[in-house]
Amino acid sequence: MTDWDALRKDFPALAGAPGAPGPVYLDSACMSLAPRAVLDAIAEYYSEYPGCAGRSLHRFAEEVGHRYEGAREAFARFLGAPSPAGIVFLRNATEAINLVARGLDWKRGDRVLITDQEHNSNLVVWQRLADERGLRVEHLRLPPDGSFDLEALDDHLRTGVRLVSFFHTSNLDGRSLPVREITEHAHRRGAEVLIDGCQAAPHQRVDLGALGVDYYALSLHKMLGPSGTGLLAGPPETLGKLSPLITGGETVEWTTLTEHRLRPPPHRFEAGLQNYAGVLGAAAGLRYLERVGLEDVETHDRSVNARATRALEDEPRVHLLGPPDPAHRASIYSFTLDGVDPSDAALFLDEGYRVMVRSGMHCVHSWYRERSLPGSIRASFYLYTSSADIDTFVAGVHELLERIPGTKPPSSRSPVARSRRQSARRPTREPVSGTSARTAPSPDARAAGAPGPSAGS
Repeated sequence: MTDWDALRKDFPALAGAPGAPGPVYLDSACMSLAPRAVLDAIAEYYSEYPGCAGRSLHRFAEEVGHRYEGAREAFARFLGAPSPAGIVFLRNATEAINLVARGLDWKRGDRVLITDQEHNSNLVVWQRLADERGLRVEHLRLPPDGSFDLEALDDHLRTGVRLVSFFHTSNLDGRSLPVREITEHAHRRGAEVLIDGCQAAPHQRVDLGALGVDYYALSLHKMLGPSGTGLLAGPPETLGKLSPLITGGETVEWTTLTEHRLRPPPHRFEAGLQNYAGVLGAAAGLRYLERVGLEDVETHDRSVNARATRALEDEPRVHLLGPPDPAHRASIYSFTLDGVDPSDAALFLDEGYRVMVRSGMHCVHSWYRERSLPGSIRASFYLYTSSADIDTFVAGVHELLERIPGTKPPSSRSPVARSRRQSARRPTREPVSGTSARTAPSPDARAAGAPGPSAGS
């Protein structure tokens, strides 16, 4: 049985200043915190074997090469990939999606199917390819209740879709799609499948062999790893059909002045000096996650999400996005507040309650713009989220609603940009036990017609 409170001590970012409480970090869908083991692994590379893998024969190079390929094997096992040769280390899932998108041999008129709720990383590249190469981008609309319509999928597939590119778990509202069924339906119609696994793999068991997908993209900075680390997974023979985004360095077997031969996957896609420290740090994060156990992590996510859901479900001004059952969006609680701009809410929670949430359009601008919404507030959870964190978050939301009457019409301009420069009042009541003494924004911080900041995962 995992001691979740003891586990929190492994994360330096959760430690408060001497004599002060630590932060309440509810933005793990954007980037997870790193345990000390990850920081130690990064420092160990630079202090003990700071070499270039695969280039020299000295001990530094041999050691980092051995560990780097060991990390590849570890991620292949973790994801149920058919072979370590099917794991390509990249900077993030955005690069992985672009590698597939730019690497396939497209013909004018080829169809790509995405949902209407995709992150910009799985939208913009297709729009650009539509302009550049004549691709046709189709959109599968998702029901608001979190269900999935396989018949609607089949209707699109009958038109001759070449690639289905969906999220596994949505960063907007936490819903998960039935990837295995989607893949089976797509393959029956001759379509390949690319899945964005950023919000799924850190929280639930992913078995690529069982799912049968052709390509699986993942950002490792969302599963305890450092920034600038990600991967693309797939069968080596499938990856071998892709053209590299970048060539040179270790991507080639040999060159002459007039020709060259590319190495087989995964090395043909890993051009130049790699982020060895980052990959080894990500591997340390993976070992940490495996010690805790993904089944326990998923259960914990559901528990803290259920606590937040129960505490706010009777508040009429709180409007939840996505499935009502927290078990169907375990790691994410995304919502709007009547009469409150999302960015004002995030600033209030940060300055008044030390609660860090995400606000804006979460890089799914297209979904919000179709609904004329300025964005939403997203609290996202992980293995270090505690019940006390949830209670502090809920208390902050309740006070915010008390201080901003719901009947007052929204102002035409958001005060977010000026709120950090203006004098601020303390909350009208003492924060709940353990909250910060930092000041909160003025109660004039209320809804705005213009959206606040919206970039990010």
